[in-house]
Amino acid sequence: METIIGKSLIQAAQFLNNNQLVAIPTETVYGLAGNAFSSIAVQQIYAVKKRPLYNPLIVHIPNIQYLNTIAKNIPNNAYKLFEAFSPGPLTLLLSKKNIVPNIVTANLPHVAVRIPNHKLTLQLLNNLSFPLAAPSANLFGYISPTKPEHVFKQLHNQIPYILNGGACKSGIESTVVGFEKGIPVIYRLGAISKTQIETITGKCLLKNEVNNNAPISPGMIKYHYSPNTPLLLTNTVDATIQQLKKKKIGLISFNKSYETVKVKHKIVLSKKSSLAEAAKNIYAALHSMDELNVDVIVAELLPNKGIGIAVNEKLQKAGAKTTGL
Repeated sequence: METIIGKSLIQAAQFLNNNQLVAIPTETVYGLAGNAFSSIAVQQIYAVKKRPLYNPLIVHIPNIQYLNTIAKNIPNNAYKLFEAFSPGPLTLLLSKKNIVPNIVTANLPHVAVRIPNHKLTLQLLNNLSFPLAAPSANLFGYISPTKPEHVFKQLHNQIPYILNGGACKSGIESTVVGFEKGIPVIYRLGAISKTQIETITGKCLLKNEVNNNAPISPGMIKYHYSPNTPLLLTNTVDATIQQLKKKKIGLISFNKSYETVKVKHKIVLSKKSSLAEAAKNIYAALHSMDELNVDVIVAELLPNKGIGIAVNEKLQKAGAKTTGL
């Protein structure tokens, strides 16, 4: 199967209407999309990604009004959050209606739903008669894609079409919020911070990690976003580089180039010390480093505030399998 990168909404819709998969751009990362009402299409998503069937998917919808098509018993706080942050990087976990196949939600009673903030994908959703199930358009566990070429590198010859929407603006996944007795609960940290959620709803809880066999929301797997190259996280770049001086190192730093350390390959996420810019660039930096044949990628943790908290969590999951350095 030849994979085409293009900007045709008509072509994208034709593939989706025929139960085929299309990679779609969003403001967070590229998604691997299929008809959310079609078990055939959704099965393909799991198969192409090599994603375990126990890990639920996010359903993308065109507007707030569409919520009632796929969800029921929607709390007032859900509407408040959607009105405040959608279209945008917010996913809500809501009681699902039977129209949503159980394979989408991994047989769980809740559906994860969001409105993506990307012009092309919103136009596409408005031209379809169904919503789109769409996890990130990468092989399961690998770095999330924020550019069309990231998708092509991993999924070429497996999907027919990549809708080219350029580089993603936010660069990390959406924040997933559910509700327990009406109280908002964050199941996955993302581009919208806990503080931002609380400005709309008041008190908000943060759900602890669950074991790998029972995620109740997308994004709760312990190992995720991982490059093939070992990834080591640090708050002390100079000392870490010194310990690894016999290895070929790639360095990803927050805002400093660390001229004093002898490392050939360096990427600075934000020379102006912007956490938002660092978040936008983190996955692209990991992709770039993973192609350089280094022995280890050293990544400097961001200041643990705002969106930096979510980026650090992604990095910790990305480096969770690295041992023995």
